[in-house]
Amino acid sequence: MSFTELGLRAEILRAIAEEGYTAPTPIQAKAIPAVLAGRDLMAAAQTGTGKTAGFTLPILQLLSTRPARQRGKPRALVLTPTRELAAQVEESVRTYGRFLPLKTALIFGGVGMGPQVKALKAGVDLLVATPGRLLDHVGQKTADLSAVEILVLDEADRMLDMGFIHDIRKVLALLPQQKQTLLFSATFSDEIRALASGLLREPQLVEVAPRNATADLVTQKVYPVDKARKRELLIKLIDDHHWHQVLVFTRTKHGANTLAEKLDKAGIRAAAIHGNKSQNARTRALADFKSLKLNVLVATDIAARGLDIDQLPHVVNFELPNVPEDYVHRIGRTGRAGASGHAVSLVCVDEHGLLRDIERLLKRPIEKLVVPGFEPDPGIRPEPIENGRRGQGPRPERRGKPPARGAQPGATPARGAAPRPNRGPQRGEAARHLSGSRHR
Repeated sequence: MSFTELGLRAEILRAIAEEGYTAPTPIQAKAIPAVLAGRDLMAAAQTGTGKTAGFTLPILQLLSTRPARQRGKPRALVLTPTRELAAQVEESVRTYGRFLPLKTALIFGGVGMGPQVKALKAGVDLLVATPGRLLDHVGQKTADLSAVEILVLDEADRMLDMGFIHDIRKVLALLPQQKQTLLFSATFSDEIRALASGLLREPQLVEVAPRNATADLVTQKVYPVDKARKRELLIKLIDDHHWHQVLVFTRTKHGANTLAEKLDKAGIRAAAIHGNKSQNARTRALADFKSLKLNVLVATDIAARGLDIDQLPHVVNFELPNVPEDYVHRIGRTGRAGASGHAVSLVCVDEHGLLRDIERLLKRPIEKLVVPGFEPDPGIRPEPIENGRRGQGPRPERRGKPPARGAQPGATPARGAAPRPNRGPQRGEAARHLSGSRHR
């Protein structure tokens, strides 16, 4: 199947072609016709399958081919759990809608509200937002959701994990009853099914990957090592294998900062990204990592689903997550859209139980390799793992706190594409697939 068979208008097909894509991914091939037909949708797909384009493309088609009920008010609303994901969705809309006369606005916390208010007043067709900041605007009467025709809940399971359910219900109460609703989730948990049952009308179900499946093209390895020597081993692996772009996960923000500083001192260009960093710092670090100005990006689980990095070759679990499902989301940052990837976990004696839980979830063991000179000391006893809370991830945004300084993207004409960063070497695919990994 090609994109020309999906019934998309010429302007959208032109944008897709200019990005170098010809064939839709499985989630796109199933979701796009359903959305264009006006169906509610409940879709599950593993990361890297192109789900973002699976809803942005048909929404652009629908908004551009039917008249607005009320001019200037948002006609489509996409809710996301994190700032990073919101920015990537909005960028996807601008990229594929750049030849259409549609406007989009990006709304999230951590930055000033002024530019956002200005963007909303200028008129918006498609609004991408995190729940907390959106409710701030509603409370200040700077956002009017009464004309929303299409609602998207992206990473719905993550929003529930982060405690957004009450905010989501408040937003739902502000929307028209007659609307099309699209729910995207990594998994169909019981909580997600309960949310969907009260929200969706006879939804079409789309599931293109088994529950908690890991990408087939990701090679997974475990390196047993003492906790005190993890950093030393990581440096050796990066140097010996000439890894030029590595996403490293830690459990805590402090651990991410410390590791990034130590790597930098060892001559490996590194930066940390987590919830305590300002939005400007997070955006700058991510841009530098994508353009290879940085070799290593050290992240907490705020990045497990939010970051989207084109052709990321290596993911390292410097520390295993407490929740085994988070392992799947972490390593899903690599091996996306047909590209091969490598996931490495540095596991000390304290984490043997966590590793067993992950292997139980995957229903198979992960290959173990001991690096000569880094053999674990059998005399070391396991100690309890210190972690602030189970399943650490980004906390829900607090509304009403003073915003951090920094520029905020506002309403941007869809035709005004952003400058393209250096993507590094490209894959030599014959038919390019349009996936989330390309939404820079």
